[in-house]
This record gives sequence, structure tokens and C-alpha cells, in this order.
Amino acid sequence: MGKKELLSLHHISKKFKSELALKDISISVHEGEILGFLGPSGAGKTTAIKIITGQLKQTSGDAVILGRDSRNINESIYERIGIVTDNSGIYERMTVYQNMLFFAKILRVERKRIDELLKRVGLYKHKKKLAGKLSKGQVQRLVLARAILHRPKILFLDEPTSGLDPSTALEIHKLMIELKNEGMAIFLTTHNMEEATKLCDHVALLNEGNIVEFGSPKEICLRYNTDKRYKVLLSNNEEQVLENDQQSANKLKDWINENVLESIHSCEPTLESVFLTVTGRELQ
Repeated sequence: MGKKELLSLHHISKKFKSELALKDISISVHEGEILGFLGPSGAGKTTAIKIITGQLKQTSGDAVILGRDSRNINESIYERIGIVTDNSGIYERMTVYQNMLFFAKILRVERKRIDELLKRVGLYKHKKKLAGKLSKGQVQRLVLARAILHRPKILFLDEPTSGLDPSTALEIHKLMIELKNEGMAIFLTTHNMEEATKLCDHVALLNEGNIVEFGSPKEICLRYNTDKRYKVLLSNNEEQVLENDQQSANKLKDWINENVLESIHSCEPTLESVFLTVTGRELQ
């Protein structure tokens, strides 16, 4: 039996005055899946989240979240989704624990869940610290902990690791994988293609409001792997790039027999190079 569909977009478009921010977007997200909605700044990623979560009304098309039309979302839906965006602020004059407690009361979550989550995101030892004294990475972890306080069915993450140091980003990645494995659906927007390749089950490449490619990261990269080549490293530190032909196969056989082959890698394109190929645009 397939995984349950929690979110679907059917031919969504959004027009601001004369500008089309989204054009005929159709996509779905299932439980236990991370969907990457990828593209440069201004591609329409945040607009899509706002439409799905009822903060904006689409110009045309239908968005259905947890069985309900996004234009008619009620309180019960917000109790089953979590959102982390640039606007997800904290109460700086309250402690880390007080920030969590405030939302636990609103969402009718038991207090013991607060300590459990603060430990999970590495903020337990900072629970009495004023939120205004936290680093940027700690603030992002607090916002994320708050967003999953009520165990939402769907978590929306809008550029969650933007501007974070690599170790903090890695911790957030680990948590996302854990949440996915627990059955949560995650709708991730990012312009970091490396992050998307690592985390996402499926990705939609977005450019100027259009989905220009869709599939798993591996499927998309292999789709554009028209020039099959292999990079090899020999024991004398010499690197060579081989074509996919009989001559290269003979070379590889000889190197293996001589025990001088250190590593071999296929040269399929990255998601970022695919995006550049499809759109002609750099990711900024």
C-alpha cells in the first residue's frame, strides 16, 4: 500500500499585478517524504508555501492540504502543520524554555515534550538563557523545535539552513532525516542543491514560476548524463578522465591487475549543473 498523500497542488498560479510568480504548478507530497522545492531567490518558493498554508490566495488552481482546500483552512489544520520561515521570530526577552512553553500552552502539548525537544536540538543546557542572547544557529534550532512541538503531519521549511555554519546545518539535516523516518512529510525550499541532493526523495526545480524538472535527485542527474565519463585516481596521484569505451575498459582492467587504481567515480552532472543547463541561470 502506498504512502498517504498529505498535500497536492493542481495547476496553481499566482499573479501579482502584471507579474506571474507561479505558473501552472502541480505537485504532491506524501507522508515520510522530503520534497525539495528548489530554485534561486525570486523563483516563487516562498509564495508557494504561503498559498499552501492559507496565507495567500492563488490566482487559479487548487491546493489541498490534509484533505482541506487551502483557501478554507481552519484552526484544526494549523494544529497539524509546522512552519519555519524567515519570519518565524522568537520572543527575545523570554528564555528558551519560556518560548517553548508559550506555544506548548497554545497547542495543548504536555510540558515534558519541551525538555525532550530541547535535548534533541541541543538547546537543553541553554533552556534558561534569554532567547535574545542565542546565536543565529541556536535561534534556528529553537524555531525548528517550536515548529515540531505538536508533532505536525507536514513541516514546511523555507531555507532552514541559510547562513548557518556547516556543523549547525548538519545537525538540522540529521533532525530532518529523523522526522522523515518517523513519518512526517517535509516541504523544503532551498537554493542549496547539495543539501537537496543529500536530503530529498523528490525535487522540483523551479525557475521563474515554472517547474522545469521533477524527480529524485539521482533520476534528474542521470537524465542529463549524456556524456558518460569516469574520473580515476591512480596510486601515483595521477588523475585521468576516461570515456565510456572499450579502450577505457582495457585500461581499467590493466590498472586493477597492477593494483594501482585508488578510486573511480562516474562524472554525471550535479543538480546545480542540471539547473544551469535547463535554465541558463546561476543559483543565487
